[in-house]
Amino acid sequence: MSTLVLIPARLGSTRLPKKALADIAGKPMIVRVAERASAANAGRVVVATDAEEIRQVVVAAGFEAVMTSVDHQSGSDRIHEALMALDPKREVETIINVQGDLPTIEPETIRRAVAPLEDPQCDIATLAAVISELEERDNPNVVKLVGSPIGETRLHALYFTRATAPWGEGPLYHHIGLYAYRRESLERFVALEPSVLERREKLEQLRALENGMRIDGEIVDTVPLGVDGPDDLIRARLIYGA
Repeated sequence: MSTLVLIPARLGSTRLPKKALADIAGKPMIVRVAERASAANAGRVVVATDAEEIRQVVVAAGFEAVMTSVDHQSGSDRIHEALMALDPKREVETIINVQGDLPTIEPETIRRAVAPLEDPQCDIATLAAVISELEERDNPNVVKLVGSPIGETRLHALYFTRATAPWGEGPLYHHIGLYAYRRESLERFVALEPSVLERREKLEQLRALENGMRIDGEIVDTVPLGVDGPDDLIRARLIYGA
């Protein structure tokens, strides 16, 4: 199975200007993410960006980059354009979308994202981890995956929400926004119009569920650090010993 690992990265960022280029122990954050993705040995790694400045630092670090439109509203649209440019012969079967603000993600976590695609009924694969911090249960910034167990380490996703769900005793799962797509699933997804619940929850993955696509989540041990603001950047630098 031919796999392409794409890392969408745009220059604009409200909370942390030029976030992709933020220094982490002597290297731009986007380069740190590319290093982690390369170490996963999951497939060809390419950064999909809208900024020449990002492309230059990625190439200077020895990684591939492809330019994409500045008009994309989501990472999935950006990686679809990159896929079309990089694979005109349609040889790639699986696309892994690694967010460009995960500089400390474990390579094994990236590899695990593909596992649910072993089931031919699964259209899109993603990741989740058990919520262990009490305050995260009610935090709307922590997206929850609500799903039915289909194995010791896998969930069939029924819904994604910012609310505390499901009700009752049992674990809650923190959704990790890293996806693996079958090629035809990505192409179908980006062709769909934004859905009602997607707009309401501000969660793009609900578009797939509302249109009958199947998403399964692999359960991993920890949630990777996402760098959204200055405090997160400080934490990332500490992890790298800087």
